[in-house]
Amino acid sequence: MNNWLPVPQSIQSKILNDPYYRLRSQQEINAAAALGIQIDVNKASVDDWLRLPGLSIHQARSLVQLSQAGVQYYSIEDIAAALGVSVQHLQPLVPVIKFCYYDESTTIAPINPNTATIEQLMEIPGVELPLAHTIVQNRLQGKYRNLVDLQQRLALSGKIVSQIMHYLRF
Repeated sequence: MNNWLPVPQSIQSKILNDPYYRLRSQQEINAAAALGIQIDVNKASVDDWLRLPGLSIHQARSLVQLSQAGVQYYSIEDIAAALGVSVQHLQPLVPVIKFCYYDESTTIAPINPNTATIEQLMEIPGVELPLAHTIVQNRLQGKYRNLVDLQQRLALSGKIVSQIMHYLRF
């Protein structure tokens, strides 16, 4: 039996155009994900959290207050622990949840080294002009498949990789 049914165009339009539209089903979550809707859990507002089905205003406020107090969420397990619910309860939300890394000195969202400009790469702590230039030049030989591919092709040290890995998404 096929559980996937197309989402009506009117719902797709609401998802895209209404920043307060509250997703109501797994079907709508999947449609939102397909439309590119993602919630950065470390920058989400109460309204962002309330778009997700099954979260109360109290839970949304708690997540935002913890985030504003400096708590960073690195995984769905962190969100579950903060809310005191099971991971399985939150698992259906994964398609629209995005985990970005932020340190105290910057708020750089992860970037794709396959499409980033030299200037964007240089915003990453630890990436200076020579490395940014090398990343851009080397990708002309083919896209980087993942962090390991980038590390091997550029012969980056473990120290450099550990500094930049939180800022890259492939």
